[in-house]
Amino acid sequence: MEAKDVEDTESNFRWCWFLLVSVIAILVIVAGVLAILEDLKDSKKDSASHHPGPVVKKYADALEIALQFFDGQKSGKLVNNRIGWRGDSGLLDGIEMNLDLSKGMYDAGDLMKFGFPMAFTATMLSWAILEYEENMKTAKQLGHARDSLKWITDFLINAHPSENVLYIQVGDPELDHQCWERPEAIRGIRPLTQVNTSFPGTEVAAETAAAMASASLVFKKIDSSYSNLLLEHAQQLFSFADAYRGSYSVSIPQVQNYYNSTGYEDELLWAAAWLYHASKDLSYLKYVTELNGQQFANWGNPTWFSWDDKHAGTHVLLSRLNIFGAKGMSSEENLDLQMYRKTSEAIMCELLPDSPTATSSRTKVLLSMQVVWYGSQNGTACNMLWLLHF
Repeated sequence: MEAKDVEDTESNFRWCWFLLVSVIAILVIVAGVLAILEDLKDSKKDSASHHPGPVVKKYADALEIALQFFDGQKSGKLVNNRIGWRGDSGLLDGIEMNLDLSKGMYDAGDLMKFGFPMAFTATMLSWAILEYEENMKTAKQLGHARDSLKWITDFLINAHPSENVLYIQVGDPELDHQCWERPEAIRGIRPLTQVNTSFPGTEVAAETAAAMASASLVFKKIDSSYSNLLLEHAQQLFSFADAYRGSYSVSIPQVQNYYNSTGYEDELLWAAAWLYHASKDLSYLKYVTELNGQQFANWGNPTWFSWDDKHAGTHVLLSRLNIFGAKGMSSEENLDLQMYRKTSEAIMCELLPDSPTATSSRTKVLLSMQVVWYGSQNGTACNMLWLLHF
């Protein structure tokens, strides 16, 4: 029995490590860009855009290395491969359903493709590009960032073959974790997992919608047809997520051992916020305010930001009125947006060291240590929100 407990503990730490590695890369990217900003003489022409000066090499190098993480995680037929020890892999993924699911990214040290955290990674990478595009360009990393984002969104598009079907997982994690090997060694056809009207997965469908909507903004000026395709998928996925509400952790109990969800209301708001930003459709603004703000937003209760809980990210995103520029907003919608702003400010007050409500779960460099096995994931995510807020 004692041996089994040790084995279970090791297994838990193992999959928790996958989570850390898969999600933290994007947060490191943001930290790298922000570090560049700290040492640049920023000649801003307006408050909405960054105009960086000379790049500080050590931070540019850190950003380049962080982006190479994505190259190391890529599945599929590799193009312009920057990682010499990586080759093509996962080429048969999806073939039994006549789908090409060969792209996307592996979770970390294993060979699984988990759609929920992968979509969140895409959303965060999109947000980083949108906020710091000029800085990435100056550091000569913008192209690499866009390429990595598209590698994920190409997979997500193919994983959504019809309006109410989304493939959320490639591979069997139980079998996968019994054999540690290089992705290039994958042989045969791997099982697929989907959510649909009979087995809904609101949180994963909504997060994928957020990823598509945010990415549509990244590609809007450089590839309008691809941007429009992403937005179309995002709108369909959001409708599916909202119409067939149910947690994928309930529909597919096996996922509880890996990326268990604690609720889907935050993802619905998160997706609607990004869809409003991408489409300017006022119905999405109404969704996050009048229709569902009171019920879903958890106003006045600051939370940590992670792949599972998007409340904090949504509060900050919706409080940044300058990036929305909403017109035709009702007084009720405006009041509700102020609630998002107030909650966003409460989150910031928990992060500020000298605030009366400052959290004690912190280090001297503002990293929030809320959950042991999350490592610095929550801290870097919250730091990003803090910098965006101010």
